[in-house]
Amino acid sequence: DVLASPKWPAEWPYSPRDFMRGDESPDPYFYDQPRFCFHVDDAAVAALTEFYGTALREWEKPAILDICASHVSHFPTDIADFAGNRVALGMNEEELRNNGQVDSYVVKDLNEDPTLPFEDNSFDVVTNVVSIDYLTKPLAICKEIRRVLKPGGQALMALSNRCFPTKAVDIWLRTNDLEHVFVVGSYFHYAGG
Repeated sequence: DVLASPKWPAEWPYSPRDFMRGDESPDPYFYDQPRFCFHVDDAAVAALTEFYGTALREWEKPAILDICASHVSHFPTDIADFAGNRVALGMNEEELRNNGQVDSYVVKDLNEDPTLPFEDNSFDVVTNVVSIDYLTKPLAICKEIRRVLKPGGQALMALSNRCFPTKAVDIWLRTNDLEHVFVVGSYFHYAGG
């Protein structure tokens, strides 16, 4: 388990270069057209949905924020039966409007402004499915996740070996799958846990 007892450097180890991308054009251009597809294979979708079906039941009526969301949050089909408020935050309004797994949505470019537009302690769970590799300000965003999570809340990050390489940050493209776990773990470590 790569995060069982990591030895973190004393200070944030990343440079601005680590968060540069091959395509530095504004993200709204790239995400302008809806993509009504899954960005991982059917087995990964099934595994993630099964995981959520168990993990999200650890809270009574959990309030859930899905960041970098699209037309599907991969929640179980009975999510409305056991969860509370569910909010999707993403880049493409048409995709978000078609996400039947949430109660509401917010269109926002977190690379432009990493502030989450929610009060402190608003959510029990924050999810992110195969998109943390596109965030150019991950420390700021992870601090925001920490801020909007209620005490005892959790951030659940699903990672993949697939990406849009022109939009993935450089550190992601230079590291392997196991190192991705360490990189994401480090974001949260330096964000305060």
